[in-house]
Amino acid sequence: MTHALQSFQGSSDQATQTISSASDCRQQRLTGEDALRRQTLKALSLGLFGSVGLGLSDATHAQANYPSKSVRIIVPFSAGGTTDILAREMSGHFTERWKQSFVVENKGGAGGTLGTDLAVRAPADGYTLLCASVGPLAVNPTLIKKLSYNPLVDLVPIVLIADVANVLVVNPNVNAKTVEEFIKLLEQNPDKFNYGSTGIGTAAHLSGALFGIRTKTKIQHIPYRGAEAVQDLLAGRIQFMFATAPSIMPQIKAGKVRALAVTSLERSRALPEVPTMKERGLSDFDSGSWFGFLAPKGVPDQVVREINKATNEALKLPAVQTKLITAGADPVGGSPADFYNFIKTETAKWRNVIIETGVEPQ
Repeated sequence: MTHALQSFQGSSDQATQTISSASDCRQQRLTGEDALRRQTLKALSLGLFGSVGLGLSDATHAQANYPSKSVRIIVPFSAGGTTDILAREMSGHFTERWKQSFVVENKGGAGGTLGTDLAVRAPADGYTLLCASVGPLAVNPTLIKKLSYNPLVDLVPIVLIADVANVLVVNPNVNAKTVEEFIKLLEQNPDKFNYGSTGIGTAAHLSGALFGIRTKTKIQHIPYRGAEAVQDLLAGRIQFMFATAPSIMPQIKAGKVRALAVTSLERSRALPEVPTMKERGLSDFDSGSWFGFLAPKGVPDQVVREINKATNEALKLPAVQTKLITAGADPVGGSPADFYNFIKTETAKWRNVIIETGVEPQ
């Protein structure tokens, strides 16, 4: 029996050794498979992330070389207006700076809405910029019920180029040389005086509406697609308008129209001899225009920085400042954040003007 027990223990030990050896072999095989799997995953990962890294490097390189081709600047108004004048002034400096063409495209209509919507729908690659004004950016969100874009969501503000005073100008045949005389003339002739604007919802439109409310006079509004309003003013088909200073300065200097007042709270540096509305008894009459660069949502940050920097540097040049001030525009500049906050403030201000004037949203 003792011998049998010893024989059983010997067999058991051999079985244990056999099982242990088999387990060791299986562990070695699994370890080898794991190692191979880890090596394969590592190789795939290196290949994948290497490709992604290469793509990011190419994108970064492309942005660093911005612009590598021509850039279009959409102006949502016709040629010859203030937006167009400022866009072309800046485009000349950009072209000289980067040795790439910055081409201004005029896409007027619907108070600047059509061109702005075109810019919103453009690729966000930095090769389409928008030069727009108070109307499509701060007025239309309140005035147009089904506006196809939200300026502060669908566009990226880059930089505020300039503030521009609106000027109350009349045809020389109008028998009034001061605001007071003009108001009396309107009171004596209700609904017989027409004023033009560069489109429904523009500062020119709402300035006229506000003027009628504040003076309690009855006047008629005739909207145009853009600078055509000035042509009809010269021809006498409309009697007055609130024109941006740069678009009307040549006619003022030539005596083709008569300037009665500016709508800014302070006198314009370009027209120091022309009083403000406040000086003529209409307090808090602040309805100036402004203009800036924006880009479609998603534009690379590098592009925003480049355009902002180039614009600010151009606006600091004495020659540019003199040219803009002489034309009736006050250079501003600043950061993208400054411009964003400014648009928010202006949107609230013009919302109140629309409510006061009773202009119905369309």
